[in-house]
Order: sequence, then C-alpha cells, then structure tokens
Amino acid sequence: MALAAPPDAKTIDRIADKVFSGGRVSSEDAIALFYHPNLNDLSAMADHVRMRTARYLGSHEAQDDEGAVSETRPIVTYVVGRILNYTNVCWMRCKFCAFYRPPGNDEGYTLSEDEILDKVADTVEKGGTEILFQGGLNPKLKVDWFEDIFRKIKVEFPGVNLHALSPAEINYVAHISKLSVQDCLKRLKEAGHESIPGAGGEILVDRVRELIAPYKDKTDEWLECMRTAAALGMRSSASMMFGHVETVEDRVEHLQRIRDLQDECGPFRAFVAWNFQPEETALPIPRKASAFDYLRTIAVARIYLDNIDHLQLSILTQGPKIAQIALRYGADDFGSTMIEENVVSAAGNKFILNETEFRRLIQDAGYDPKRRNTRYELVG
Repeated sequence: MALAAPPDAKTIDRIADKVFSGGRVSSEDAIALFYHPNLNDLSAMADHVRMRTARYLGSHEAQDDEGAVSETRPIVTYVVGRILNYTNVCWMRCKFCAFYRPPGNDEGYTLSEDEILDKVADTVEKGGTEILFQGGLNPKLKVDWFEDIFRKIKVEFPGVNLHALSPAEINYVAHISKLSVQDCLKRLKEAGHESIPGAGGEILVDRVRELIAPYKDKTDEWLECMRTAAALGMRSSASMMFGHVETVEDRVEHLQRIRDLQDECGPFRAFVAWNFQPEETALPIPRKASAFDYLRTIAVARIYLDNIDHLQLSILTQGPKIAQIALRYGADDFGSTMIEENVVSAAGNKFILNETEFRRLIQDAGYDPKRRNTRYELVG
C-alpha cells in the first residue's frame, strides 16, 4: 500500500487521546491512521484497545505445560478445528480464488456423506471441536442436502461446533431452494448449523466487488444475511480480504459497515483480516501486501472496531513470526490449528501448525495460551 502524505503530529495526538480515553474513532481518524508511518504508535493504541475490548480482560497466572505457575500474562486463545471444504464446484468464478472448479470440470468434487463424516471423526479424534464447513456455490446442492449432513454430523458428534457456510453460500442455497434467506437459515439452524464464518465479505464496497467478483452477492446482501442470522440467535464472525484493488478508503468503508451492523444487532463474535494471495488466481496485482501493511491493517481494525470482542490473526497467510508480532497489534486470538485447509493453500500458501506449536508460539511471545471453542468459551 503506497502511503499518501502522513498526518501531522497534532492529528495523531488527537486520535491517541481519543483512543486512550475510551472514545470512538471516526472513519476520518481511521484513514489518518492508515497513512501514519509509525507502526509503534499504532501498536500502542491497538494493544490498549485489545486489553480493554477482549473478553478475557487483564492478566492471568500463566502455567507451563507441567502446571507450574511461572508469571502473570495476558491470555491469547485458539481453537482446534478443521476447514472442511465439502465441494470445490462453483459457478461464480471469483477472480481472486484458486480453489474453485466450474460445474462440469474434471477436477471438480463433492465429498460423499461417508467422506465428510470420516473427516469429522478424524477431527474429533485429534481433539478438535470446530468444523468450518465451507465450499463453492454448487448448483446441485440444495438446502435438504445440507440439512441431511448437518443432522448426521450432530447426531454422531454432538460436541462439534458447526461454523458453516458463508453468506454467499447461504444466499445461493436459499435461492436455488426457492426459500427466503430467513426460512433457509431456520431450517439449517434446526439441523445443527450454529454460526456463520465471515468469508465472502472480501471488501464490502460494491465498486470493489464488481472488479474482483462480479457475480457475487452485493454488500447489502452480505450484511442482510448476517442481520437475519442474528435475529435467529446465530452468531458470526466478520472478515476482510485486503491487498488487491481496493483503496485505503475502501478498507475503512468496509470496517464502517461491519461496525455499524455490530452496533445495530451484534452479530459478530470476532473479526479477522488477511491479505490477498494472488498465486494461481485470475486477479494479477503488482505485489502482495507486505507484513507492515498487514500489521497496520489489523491495528487500525482493532482500534476502529471497538464493539467486537475479539480480533483473530491470520497465521495461515502470515506465518508464525508475524503472527507473534500481531499479538502486539491488537490480536488476541490465534485462530484455528486447521487440521485441514484447501482454499488458501490452493494458491500455494500454507502455514498449518499443530496445537503444540501454537502453544509454544503464544508462550514465547509472552502470553498465556488458552484453548477455546467457536463460542469463545475456554475449554480444556
């Protein structure tokens, strides 16, 4: 991200005073912070908001893996889970996606019921509690297909959390099943669907969405799906994929749409941002977003999204070293160990670590690792 003229010191001091006194920053403030070159200032502000906003407030006596109390440290959470990509068949042809195959392609697949249940069983055997169930917009899969497999998962593995289907998938399933989004979600919820991942948000600015995914749901459709889910008692996460054709102003507009909806009906438990991975996609860009841009972006997100409890970092795209640094830029959650992941990995990017490695990285960064479930309840 090329920096415009940086804001003057008085502007940054004014924003910092607002942050440290518990005030809410404006969109104009957020834009100024994106153009502020001093990452240490952003880190200080974001870390302050993280300690104020994350539900696990303050510090706790940290124990090593033998149970001995070592020192007092703030908590960083993580979840043990699997991204279960049930199909890669998708007609939408998003330019940023290297995972999908169009209907009729020889490389397209849809997992069988047995294959899905075997993957869930493997997740449970490895201590996992979360199944992030996502795929493509496959015209052969209507609502009854999802109801059937969700029920079977919950009967055999009642302790598993089904964090499933992006708004784009839900909107499409409702459409081809001739249902309203509300009725579709009601049926899915009754079958065991518990919460919705924020995938498909990319950048919630229609000008950008037209450039990177012209056939995908529009901003208001994505938000309305989350609003409808919240009314049914289903919680979600929010996300942002940045570093492609969007501007700084687009990023801030995206954050504003997320914050406004959270003020309205509180659908989001957490926010996660990652930078676009261009390899093997149809969306060429001059260069990938840098680690500095990533840290700047999550810091501004943490400062701006003062009404969302948790900020999850993206170890999958950033790797372990930047993930550790990100804990000082507002992140309080390490995300999922991801027993399996195929979408980002399809673009050649793969930092998939196990629970032991997660715990070591968190401890080495000066925090107390705590395992959670999808609801951000501490477990184990």
